[in-house]
Amino acid sequence: MSSLGPGADLIAKVWAVAEIDHLDLLPDSLLLLVFNKIGDVKALGRCSVVSRRFNDLIPQVHNVLVRVDCVISDDDALSAASASDKTRGLLSNIARLVFGGIVKPLQALGQFLSPKKSSSSSSSVLGCGGNMEADAVSHHSPSQVLKNFNELRCLRIELPSGELGINDGVLLKWRADFGSTLDNCAILGASSVIYPGVSKSSVLDSGSSCDSFCVSNGDDSGSIPDSFYTNGGLKLRVVWTISSLIAASARHYLIQPIIAEHETLDSLALTDADGQGLLCMNREQLEELRVKPLSASTAAKRTLVPALNMRLWYAPHLELPDGVVLKGATLVAIRPSEQTAAKKGISDGSWVSTAFEEPYGTAAKLLVKRRTYCLEMNSF
Repeated sequence: MSSLGPGADLIAKVWAVAEIDHLDLLPDSLLLLVFNKIGDVKALGRCSVVSRRFNDLIPQVHNVLVRVDCVISDDDALSAASASDKTRGLLSNIARLVFGGIVKPLQALGQFLSPKKSSSSSSSVLGCGGNMEADAVSHHSPSQVLKNFNELRCLRIELPSGELGINDGVLLKWRADFGSTLDNCAILGASSVIYPGVSKSSVLDSGSSCDSFCVSNGDDSGSIPDSFYTNGGLKLRVVWTISSLIAASARHYLIQPIIAEHETLDSLALTDADGQGLLCMNREQLEELRVKPLSASTAAKRTLVPALNMRLWYAPHLELPDGVVLKGATLVAIRPSEQTAAKKGISDGSWVSTAFEEPYGTAAKLLVKRRTYCLEMNSF
């Protein structure tokens, strides 16, 4: 007869139940569903060290988000400059000649996104600003971080900021779709944004602008006023267009290694935390880039932009349903001059009006109803 009594048997049963790992009871398919919902590559990295099973499952995740917290150049001089001067870098000469400082550096971005030849000499980091945990795991380019994902299908990379250094109060957003070259690009800009509660008279008294404040009325034909051509309004839109195209083509050039290494990709998006620009590629466009040779400028580290046809819509004053007013609102729809009939199947008015998220999608839909102006641009 046992001297421990019936209580000992109960304790033994409780102990046996406590030793069961309930995560082991979950099927792999359910865990992968959870990991795909997580998406963030840093969080997935932390999950991979939880157990051997998690470590084996993480490479099978197909939906991944890579957030680039900051970019530090390998060159010490450029590293110091990139933290204080937004007008230096790969495009500095062009910026001085054409853009007057509108373009931020892309050189550090290129060094970050490109695979490193030697991890010991790399100083580019994913995560800074005193975050010790991020610093400890971030000395890798996205190419290196993603190399262990074997079934990657949906990839989103978020840069810390947009490449275009615009003035405060200016609105500038772009979206570009690429295959082996540019398929289309939509650019939405405004010289200033007036939010509800800000009096229009205060804007008028704040100083002169290249876009005079004009209140639309029922007789507005959508024509561009003559002053638009003489007070710098048109020149500013050209700067916006060229700089946005350069930023988009630089992003496209820099993600080639990732696309080449991950043939399972169905979609890729390269955006930024500011929401300034978005480069998109679907399965067909990704495959086109792998098959067709890329026309690129190695010196400038960007894809060459082909000759373009552009359509422009303009409104001196565009009021949105939520009360926000865009002053000097401009929408530009861009497509290559020589494009296949299949890619020209969608009319400019339909695809460009859905290129932006709200409330800017509404702004685009309102602008395409106005008078259309056609322009052309040579390859560069």
